[in-house]
Amino acid sequence: MEKVDVFDLIERIAALIRSEERKKCTAVGLQTVHLQALNYLSRCNKYSDTPAALTNYLGMTRGTVSQSLSLLEKKGYIKKTADLNDRRVIHLELLPEGKTILEQAKPAELFIKAAAMMEKKGDAINYEIVFANLLTALQKANQSQSFGLCKTCHYFTSMDDSFLCGVTKERLSQNDSEKICQEHTVVLWHL
Repeated sequence: MEKVDVFDLIERIAALIRSEERKKCTAVGLQTVHLQALNYLSRCNKYSDTPAALTNYLGMTRGTVSQSLSLLEKKGYIKKTADLNDRRVIHLELLPEGKTILEQAKPAELFIKAAAMMEKKGDAINYEIVFANLLTALQKANQSQSFGLCKTCHYFTSMDDSFLCGVTKERLSQNDSEKICQEHTVVLWHL
């Protein structure tokens, strides 16, 4: 049997997900970048809810992201708020209308069906670890930030009654600890 090219597999997986995403976006009158922005805002913590972090996460130009955010704000899907400590910093918040449209447009069904098929097949591979390590390697090769879950960060500390970010030295809520952060530092997973 011929060896499978991993890049080709990943590229095909991404194409299938994006195809499903485009179909869903068309149905709700959005472009893919709008859905990606809404999805990011539903998953990021308080250190990562800024236009700059979103731009970095999406790997797009500031202009594209700025136009997308303006449209999403105009439609009532997001809200922009100035930071209380530094008025130059803008925080983005996903509004209930944005959450509703995100749920309508998310291409999760395709992935859920595929994951169920893999479970039935009974493969003994821990795909979460495989994909987490692959993502980490790709981010390192691209020299990009990891944007990982806060609670999986090297600097995350669990305390008696709360959590602490070792980078900012601030207490974290349970909610923030379960969201993605641009300050994330990778801890490698092992099979």
